[in-house]
Amino acid sequence: MPADPARAAKGSRATPWDGLFSHLEPRARGKARDAVVPLPKPRPEEAPSAERDEDTDKDQASPEKDKAADKAKQQATPAPKPTPSTPEPSACRLALTEAIAIAPSVPDIRGAGGCGGEDLVRLEAVVLPDKRQVSVKPAAILRCTMASAIADWIRSDIAPLAQRVGSAISELDNFDSFECRGRNRVVGAKLSEHGRANALDVRGFKFADGSFVSLTDRTVPRQLRETVLHSVCTRFSTVLGPNSDWYHEDHIHLDLMERRGNYRICQWDVLDPLPPKAPLLPAERPEEAPPREVAGKEDSKPHAGRPDAEKSEAEKPDSEKSDEAEPPREEKPATKKRRQNRRS
Repeated sequence: MPADPARAAKGSRATPWDGLFSHLEPRARGKARDAVVPLPKPRPEEAPSAERDEDTDKDQASPEKDKAADKAKQQATPAPKPTPSTPEPSACRLALTEAIAIAPSVPDIRGAGGCGGEDLVRLEAVVLPDKRQVSVKPAAILRCTMASAIADWIRSDIAPLAQRVGSAISELDNFDSFECRGRNRVVGAKLSEHGRANALDVRGFKFADGSFVSLTDRTVPRQLRETVLHSVCTRFSTVLGPNSDWYHEDHIHLDLMERRGNYRICQWDVLDPLPPKAPLLPAERPEEAPPREVAGKEDSKPHAGRPDAEKSEAEKPDSEKSDEAEPPREEKPATKKRRQNRRS
């Protein structure tokens, strides 16, 4: 450090390092100069605006950023669901044309417990070969195969039968078709073929002259009902009518249920008409009937071996007793026979 001037003035002794940092003494500064900073040139009038420059910068962004932005948009926006392809029509649907039946297609039905079905149609009318229509009232919801079988039955069997009777069929009375229920509407019973749209209940037919024929009416000619019976039992796998059970006394049940070995059920009794009045008393015996056999005196006598016969014989005197009475049997002493044990 520099020596203290006070001590130097008094004549103090100098140290060897008094002038060690003498070259570090601050120097006098010069005068400050005014620096001239150049300003930017003014923007020419023909230059694009600043907003356009920003848009240009965005347009000239790197393609990688654009790809990343597009990917982010795709992830944020849910992808559209693919539209279900329309199933191709079945062979039955292609064959069941408007020249055979008026039966538009119906969407598939899928209910609980297997109820419903696929390839369904609404059978509204059957078209006869002469272009006349037999309406189905009300329209029946059926599988295409069942509707095709009904149409073929009406066209091939019932229409010619009506012509032989002297009229023309105009309407089919539909009692029941598709209904999601158990058999005979019993709660908890096995699913009916009606629940599979594979059955039709028919009450009768209406003819062009306005008359109605019920298939379970006893007054309808027996031959007509038997002809219908043979036709349905040939075409359908299940036929239920009167006397089949307590549930089919007023209609005929038809279905195409598939069973093992192509087993079929045809239970329909064609019943005869009831008498107009139920007889209260047995009918009188006709005059031409042979005379009834009357028991003779000998037959009226008591038979031997009965208690009354024994009494009558005992009451008679010995002279009047029958000589033909059997003599008393001699009693033989009872003997015991030993059985030999045989081993099998």
